[in-house]
Amino acid sequence: MMDSTKYRVGYFPVDNKYNKWAEKDHIEKPPVWCSVDMRDGNQSLVIPMSLEEKLEFFKVLLKVGFKEIEVGFPAASETEYEFLRTLIDKNMIPDDVTVQVLTQCREHIIRKTFDACKGAPSAIIHFYNSVSVAQREQVFNKSKEEIKQIAIDGAKLVKKLASEYEGNFRFEYSPESFTGTEPEYALEVCNAVLDVLEPSETNNVIINLPVTVEMSMPHIYASQVEYMSENLKYREFVTLSLHPHNDRGTGVADTELALLAGADRVEGTLFGNGERTGNVDIITLAMNMYSHGVDPKLDLSDMNYIVSEYEKCTRMHVYERAPYAGALVFAAFSGSHQDAIAKGMKYRQKKNLHEWSVPYIPIDPTDIGRTYDADVIRVNSQSGKGGIGYILEQTFGYNLPSKMREHFSYLCKDISDREHKELKPDEVLSIFTENYLNLDGGIKVTDFDFMRENNSVKISITFSHNGKETEMEAEGNGTLSAINNALCEFTGKQYTLQVFSQHSMQGEGSRSVAASYIGLEREDGTMFWGAGTDTDVITANTNALLSAFHNMTKGDVK
Repeated sequence: MMDSTKYRVGYFPVDNKYNKWAEKDHIEKPPVWCSVDMRDGNQSLVIPMSLEEKLEFFKVLLKVGFKEIEVGFPAASETEYEFLRTLIDKNMIPDDVTVQVLTQCREHIIRKTFDACKGAPSAIIHFYNSVSVAQREQVFNKSKEEIKQIAIDGAKLVKKLASEYEGNFRFEYSPESFTGTEPEYALEVCNAVLDVLEPSETNNVIINLPVTVEMSMPHIYASQVEYMSENLKYREFVTLSLHPHNDRGTGVADTELALLAGADRVEGTLFGNGERTGNVDIITLAMNMYSHGVDPKLDLSDMNYIVSEYEKCTRMHVYERAPYAGALVFAAFSGSHQDAIAKGMKYRQKKNLHEWSVPYIPIDPTDIGRTYDADVIRVNSQSGKGGIGYILEQTFGYNLPSKMREHFSYLCKDISDREHKELKPDEVLSIFTENYLNLDGGIKVTDFDFMRENNSVKISITFSHNGKETEMEAEGNGTLSAINNALCEFTGKQYTLQVFSQHSMQGEGSRSVAASYIGLEREDGTMFWGAGTDTDVITANTNALLSAFHNMTKGDVK
């Protein structure tokens, strides 16, 4: 039985004056990004990455554009240690990239961490200790002063060893479980650490405020961050960093509001992998900024590659509805959505717009390597004529008349519903071809000759049916009208040529292909459709007419 009375507020709000972040409406510039995929992300995997997988994943992070990468907890395992040594010994760390390592504030762990980092061209020594009420009381059974002294002693040791070891080192301190700590005490500990490390213009220090466990709504964390930002010592020489987890499902919101509150840096993972419900999702954060016109300074232009490599190296799966990266996030199955998207795309093309404003699609999928036909308009039993027609036009070049598009959409939807599956673009084309295009209904035109007289066209035309050729003469107000009148006379069928349209599909001049569409209406009002293509316009029109006639008379012509 659920009992909410066992839960209490475990966080500590700050004074209401620390809410200036609420006056801002968007993030104006990207933070410094630090990937913790190979440490926080890796330790949360059922099967942690091997040395080879970590090396491969490191390359992916470099390609995406990360300049700070936490590569592991080198004192935790031999693989972690060897991975860092491999990067350093084989000169695999680019000049503009800094690796980061994590260590607890324990002397033997700090010393082994420096052993692993020896000779690093640029490394951040990230040391931490837990400062929350729960950790102080339940885990360490220590006072505030004792906990603060652990942080101070850790700061003194990393500063001392940095001067003794070969390498280029920066420092980062995290008051772990910051969200469960009294803000004034967290500030006291961080300032004590900064007094030891002595930040300066040439010695930038990172203070990281981890949402080790989400306890509050995002605005509470934002105000806590603003409080720290405004009261930290040496602030101009301190990079204020965030490390949100996602226990309440609001890690992205925590981070975005905290950036408005003055934070400079974000630690997170691709697609939010991490302990419990995960770390904050850097892909979502970066793409959210991008959708507001802010360059995140990460290259996410080939999202399919990033997803593929991530899934291969971590054996995790990117959820189909994960923002921006999921396989279905741009997919529109709903008929009304498809119609709006198709019209929006045509409007954008017609107006030659640069600014993106297509309904239902927050960003241009092509910006991250997706395509409209395969990723946006998807066809199933819920789809409409707008989306199905859009696929046929944009992917294959067929621009059907409105009523024919509606007829075709019902055909596709019926097939999808009957077979219980989504129809891929090639299947949509196949349905169109098999049911409308250049159909052979037994009647063929083998020859024709036109002569114009005044406002009419006279035709001499030869029909072939069951191996027998018949020459007919007829006239009309145009070539198609004359051919249609001859067909009526030849077959004795009564109908009206109600709809006719045509367009050029590809190429130029004599090499272009004409596409024609014809709708025939029977006496009872039923419409039948056909399409024809050929490099000769008259032949294309004839093919469309015969296709529509075939659909109207299936089973009648012997």
